[in-house]
Amino acid sequence: MKDIVKGGLYQHYKGMNYIVHDTVRHSETLEELVYYECLYENDLGKLWVRPKEMFLETVIIDGVETPRFKYIGDQKANSRL
Repeated sequence: MKDIVKGGLYQHYKGMNYIVHDTVRHSETLEELVYYECLYENDLGKLWVRPKEMFLETVIIDGVETPRFKYIGDQKANSRL
């Protein structure tokens, strides 16, 4: 079964929050990308894409495997943090 990225509020393992808007495809390679927005001030920009495979991967923090991005819930049910 393919991994699905739901739209909504996510928390990065470093603690910052993001809204996932959709998944998109690279026009040349057709690679799936996650299109998301950071919910904090970021001088580099607010809108980002990341390869879906990387978005869904886990990382090891202090010996504990944790998702890179953890789904928090529907963005409509949460205030913009």
